[in-house]
Amino acid sequence: MADLSLFDLTGQTALVTGASRGIGQEIAVALARAGADVAITARDAASLAACAELITSLGGTAYPLALDVRDVSQISGAVTAAADRLGGLSILVNNAGVEQVTPSLEVTEAIWDNILDTNLKGAFFCAQAAAKAMTAGGAIINLCSLTTEVGIPTAVPYGSSKTGLLGMTRALAAEWAPLGIRVNAIAPGYFRTAMTEEFYQNEAWQMAMQAKIPMGRFGALADLDGIAVFLASRASAYITGQCFPVDGGFLASI
Repeated sequence: MADLSLFDLTGQTALVTGASRGIGQEIAVALARAGADVAITARDAASLAACAELITSLGGTAYPLALDVRDVSQISGAVTAAADRLGGLSILVNNAGVEQVTPSLEVTEAIWDNILDTNLKGAFFCAQAAAKAMTAGGAIINLCSLTTEVGIPTAVPYGSSKTGLLGMTRALAAEWAPLGIRVNAIAPGYFRTAMTEEFYQNEAWQMAMQAKIPMGRFGALADLDGIAVFLASRASAYITGQCFPVDGGFLASI
């Protein structure tokens, strides 16, 4: 019989960036359901109220923090505050991310810097600060993308940032394994969120894209719960440096 206690996060403490909505909020609540106390961040702390309410309704601890991951000077203090409030840190989910759909010939330095500073540089310095706080080891989960495997027109800065994040995941996994820190990634497929909403306004795009997904549907946010809890828990104790697509079979079929 399987030991389901391996998935139990009771006594674990987590920090989830970009948790005010969408995937970040979903994962933060999933970790809380599994027993973790969770610090949640967003640029505007007030936007975290719904996520905090969901976590506390489960009997967990939710600690909202304002954090703009583009500003590296904020990161160490925010991570330290979260660890102090929660009594340590054992899980980091690097979810904060932005996208700005732009034809490549129209990408400006400002667009490039905003996306790379959020999705890649911010994620690295959050991981660095978290690793220093993980005195007893821990798990870091980076949110990558299908753009780490396929080229998406009008998403060059975004794809570059997520491909860099995958490289960072592998390198940190190799470097930090002796510290007891596992570093893995999740690559969501097509999920309808505030960031991707403009695509879903196009019915022709929806029909064409859905036809490419073997499971015949777009992802529901709850489809990410299991992999997030798995990678945060003892159930994945011997897994590091990996990226797990959650895409309904999209990559397997192209």
